[in-house]
Amino acid sequence: MPELPEVETVRRGLEPVMTGQRIALAQVNRPDLRWPFPENMAARLTGQRVLGLRRRSKYILCDLEGGETLLIHLGMSGRMLISGAQVGAFAHPHPAPEKHDHVVLDMADGARITFNDARRFGAMDLARTDDVDAHKWLTVLGPEPLGNNFDEAHLVQAFKGRRTPIKSALLDQGIVAGLGNIYVCETLFRAGIHPTRPVGQISERRVKSLVPIIRDVLNEAIAAGGSSLKDYRRADGELGYFQHNFDVYGREGLPCRAEGCNSVVKRIVQSGRSSFYCPTCQR
Repeated sequence: MPELPEVETVRRGLEPVMTGQRIALAQVNRPDLRWPFPENMAARLTGQRVLGLRRRSKYILCDLEGGETLLIHLGMSGRMLISGAQVGAFAHPHPAPEKHDHVVLDMADGARITFNDARRFGAMDLARTDDVDAHKWLTVLGPEPLGNNFDEAHLVQAFKGRRTPIKSALLDQGIVAGLGNIYVCETLFRAGIHPTRPVGQISERRVKSLVPIIRDVLNEAIAAGGSSLKDYRRADGELGYFQHNFDVYGREGLPCRAEGCNSVVKRIVQSGRSSFYCPTCQR
């Protein structure tokens, strides 16, 4: 499932094509994805000017002139693809419609935004912009890891006295929003912390060190256009390439990349998810 860097990359790709433009025609080709679409969604989107695009955790928020916000979750295989517009150095013509093109937004300037989702685990909803922070998808979220509210004091307090494994704690969206399996594995490797270590047994100094490491990992991934695993594509259809920089994720049995380390990367399963780590570098 796309994590924060992938969603932010898609948002940045959509922003110059959608912001300030009017949705000339919205087409909704099925009644639901993971959940039912909001009532009269196509009519509520058609004719609306896009004021801007934001991101909250793994959600893209598209603010509309009429006072509503379109919430978009990519799910496991959802893709927001641009056609009929100049994106960077390339012009992308409209492709032939595909079976899983569930929502299509034709912009007034000729650009088209297509939400394609083969597995239908994605989601869209509409909410009043003034009240969007109270939407059920957003109220459960903790602070943004790249925002000012995510700091050392927050993490120390969140971990205090808990026996939860550090891997599970960092995946808890109520503690920090947007982190997923890939970037938690990479963060813990850089921090030298074993994924099963209970958070209450980690020194305050090491907990505090996680904040800049998390930010560095996410910023590097965003700069690389995210990680292209399975179904993820950027909004321009191109691949991200941060996966080439993975230190541990997906590298089971391969040599640790830390200088002077002779160990190989191992994999364990925690709460149904693979954790990759170096048994020598991470304690």
